[in-house]
Amino acid sequence: MTGWMILLDYILLPCLLYLVASIAMNDSVPGVPVWAWLIGFVAVNTAINLRGIRITVQLTRVLIAIELAVLALFLLVGVWALLRGAGRGFSLTPLFNAETFAWPVMFAAVSVAVLSFLGFDGISMLVEESTGGSAQVGRAMRVALLLAGVLFITQVWVAALLVPDPAGLLDQPSDTAFYDAAAVAGGEWLRHVTTAATALSWGLVNTMVAQVSVSRLLYAMARDRQLPSFLAKVSVRHSVPSNAILLSCLLSIGVGIWAATRADGVALLSSLINMGAMVAFIVLHVSVIVHYALRSGSDRLWAHLISPLIGAGILVFVVINANLLAQLLGLVWLGLGALALITLYALGRRPTLRGMPAGSDRR
Repeated sequence: MTGWMILLDYILLPCLLYLVASIAMNDSVPGVPVWAWLIGFVAVNTAINLRGIRITVQLTRVLIAIELAVLALFLLVGVWALLRGAGRGFSLTPLFNAETFAWPVMFAAVSVAVLSFLGFDGISMLVEESTGGSAQVGRAMRVALLLAGVLFITQVWVAALLVPDPAGLLDQPSDTAFYDAAAVAGGEWLRHVTTAATALSWGLVNTMVAQVSVSRLLYAMARDRQLPSFLAKVSVRHSVPSNAILLSCLLSIGVGIWAATRADGVALLSSLINMGAMVAFIVLHVSVIVHYALRSGSDRLWAHLISPLIGAGILVFVVINANLLAQLLGLVWLGLGALALITLYALGRRPTLRGMPAGSDRR
C-alpha cells in the first residue's frame, strides 16, 4: 500500500518537473510552446536513462555543480542587493510573523512546501544499485534531506525579501515569482540566468533522477507480482528496467501536456503529488510500528514506536489541513490501491516481498 500511494507521487512528480521547466523556458523563449519544451525534455532524459545508471550518475554530477553555482550567485547578488536597500531589507518576517502566525495555516503551508523536499526518498529506490548497501543509502537520504532543508530555507528567505509585491502574490500566485525576485536583485540578466538554471535543474537533473526512481519502483512492484510482469523486464545490454522507463516517459508526456492546457496545472499536480507522498509516509510509519514493534517485538521504543507515532501524527494533521480536492483524490487513490490488493489476493497472486524472512508476512 505504501508503494501504491508513493506511485501517485512518483508518476506525477516527473510530469510536474517537466511542466515547470517548460514554463520557465517558454518565459525566456516565448516562440516555443510549453508542450514542445516538455516533449524535448522527456525525450532527452529517456534517451540518457535507457543508456544505463552510470551515464545518469556522471551527467547528474556535472549538472548539480552548475545548479549550486547558480544558487550561490543568486544568494550573493540577492544579499548584496538587500544590503544596498533593495526589496524590504533584512528581516525575519518571512521566517516568522507573530501577527499572522497560526498553527492551522502553518500545517496547510507544510502540505504545499513538502513538495520541495520530495526526492530524498527516491534515493531508496537505488539500494540494489548501491555498492555500499542499505546503510550507505540511509546516510545519503539523511544528508540530502538536511542539505535540502538548509538550501531551500535560505533561498526562499532571500527571495521573499526581494519579491516586488508579496501581498499581491498571496492573492494571485505566480509561477514566475522567483524570477521576479531575481530581477529585483540583479536585473534582467539574473532573471534569465535563474530561469535557465531552473529549466536545466527541473527539466534535466531532477526529472532524470525522478524517472530513475519511478522506473525502479514500477520494476520492483512488478517483480513482486504487484504490477504487470512486463514492467519487470531488464535490458540485458544496459541493465536498466527499459519497459518501466518507457512507460514513465509516456505518462510524463500525456499528463504533462494535459496539465499544460490548464491554468491551474502546476497547482493541481503539486497538490496531488503532496497528498500521495504524505499518505504514503503515514502508511510507512504504520508499517515500521507493525513490522518492528508488533511482529518482531523490538525493544527500541524510540526508533520503532515513539518516533513513527510522532511522525504519523504530524502527517495526519497536515493532511487534515490540506487542500480539499487533494484530500479527496488522495483518498480515492488509496481506495483504488486497496481494491487492487484485494483483487491480487482473490486471484491467488499474494505479494512476495524480496528480502523478507519466509513466513514473516503471516504473523
